[in-house]
Amino acid sequence: MIRRVAVLGLGLIGGSLIRRLERSCAVVGYDLDPAVRDAVAAAGLPVAGSVAAAVAERDLVVVATPLPTVGPVLAEVAGTGTAAVVTDVVSVKGPVLGAARAALRGGPRYVGGHPMAGTDRTGFGASDPHLFDGAAWVLCLEEDTDLAAWLAVAELVAGLGCRVVPCSAAGHDAAVAVVSGLPHLLADALAVAGAEGGPLALALAAGSFRDGTRVAGSPPDLVTALCDGNRSALAGAADTTIARLTRAAEVLRSGGSVAGLAEAGHAARRRFVALSVGGARWSLKSSDPALRERLAALGAAGGHLTGVSSEMLDCWTPAGSAGGAVGTSQP
Repeated sequence: MIRRVAVLGLGLIGGSLIRRLERSCAVVGYDLDPAVRDAVAAAGLPVAGSVAAAVAERDLVVVATPLPTVGPVLAEVAGTGTAAVVTDVVSVKGPVLGAARAALRGGPRYVGGHPMAGTDRTGFGASDPHLFDGAAWVLCLEEDTDLAAWLAVAELVAGLGCRVVPCSAAGHDAAVAVVSGLPHLLADALAVAGAEGGPLALALAAGSFRDGTRVAGSPPDLVTALCDGNRSALAGAADTTIARLTRAAEVLRSGGSVAGLAEAGHAARRRFVALSVGGARWSLKSSDPALRERLAALGAAGGHLTGVSSEMLDCWTPAGSAGGAVGTSQP
């Protein structure tokens, strides 16, 4: 079990994590900014004065810094000689996996992670120990991922009340391109369109505009890192959506109707809302010789882990993807 944790980077995600873990683990934080370290200490939370001091004698190191600084931080962690498992909370996984393989080769075991949680606020002052309640938390499972390390991190994350979603870095990046990166681009484009509509348009804007532009309130640097770090997958998602909107515009110009798109969108929204209704709960033995493959199939089917112990994994898959359909073992 993981009992001693270091969190490097104490903004919204890292700060929320140290607040949450402080209840159940021996946790210490570190941030490059002395003012942030002072704020963390003032909140009564343990904080170290350096990366080396933070990771000393830890079971797990969580890198919660912005994407551009992850590589140097991972190299610094490796330089300490720590035997801890290393994970991260960065919203793009492919570049971090590459940085981890370069920095940690022959050293600490790495498990890529991404909690699907956040707000349009930033910094330690916005941190909240309840930020992760019920959230999906991706833990990347590659062919070379140490399975024991993965299970240890999964047990910790499930203990926070999160839904552990296994998938590869590539699978994660393709998925978040359409459900995270693309919504940011659309929200920004919609916000600009509203502003260009002039004072009258903004005065008439109501719920649909407010909801559609909510994430445009996110700090531009965070949106830029999210999108630029996932260029290929996001460009493909944007191309598909632009083509769909272009067809709608052509139909409108020709005097036709967008009923087809409206119906397809309505049906897709209903499928999304219904995803968490029902489903199948089942168990998987942690000793299963095909565990890696079955975990990958679980994530691909839209399922997740709700509990992890040394012997059993509690699993859930959505309706239509019952346990047996993804090659599971029952208790």
